[in-house]
Amino acid sequence: MKAAISNYFRAKRFGFFKALLDGMLQTQKKVKILDIGGTEDYWKNQGLVLGDQIEIVLLNLYKAEVSTPGFTSIKGDATNLEGIADKSFDLVYSNSVIEHLFTLEQQEKMAKETIRVGKSFFIQTPNKYFPIEPHWVFPFFQFLPFGLQVLLTQHFNLGHIPKAKNKEAAISLVKEVRLLSKTEFTHLFKGSMLYTEKFLGLNKSFAVYQIEK
Repeated sequence: MKAAISNYFRAKRFGFFKALLDGMLQTQKKVKILDIGGTEDYWKNQGLVLGDQIEIVLLNLYKAEVSTPGFTSIKGDATNLEGIADKSFDLVYSNSVIEHLFTLEQQEKMAKETIRVGKSFFIQTPNKYFPIEPHWVFPFFQFLPFGLQVLLTQHFNLGHIPKAKNKEAAISLVKEVRLLSKTEFTHLFKGSMLYTEKFLGLNKSFAVYQIEK
């Protein structure tokens, strides 16, 4: 059930993004996309056909094998895109990555690098104040005391987070995720547009975007 709901929102969000991308393709011959934290399978599952107009560079902490023409994989750090020139990508895209950067300082660095290397961007993240934490899929997990978060992570399989091997691993998992509020997120990308996903009238996640005309 949770997978079906997640897939529904992902497909709806991607449909909105695809409309923005189609608009870009009407005014330029080719769009070069940097996907921070993305995979080849993600784009295939969304049914995007690259053709001659779209090139996608996947940036992760490791270089992965790709099998489809138009995809390239590179190793890199979202908070320090050294070696990538200013405005060298037509679009920077990222889906549920920025909340995994441990601290607000690291999130600020990713935002600055996104704006620096991309002429346009589309960045998505879950809403901190949605009642169900999206990684542990546990009500109000993000507001529980740190020690209780660690205890639950160490002893139970919760949502997308498997039971940690030990307490140290559980601490690392809990510390990794820092959810952003709407105010924090929009502050990181000042002047951008905001796309809001709602579930039962509540803000489930946000995407900030800015498309070069």
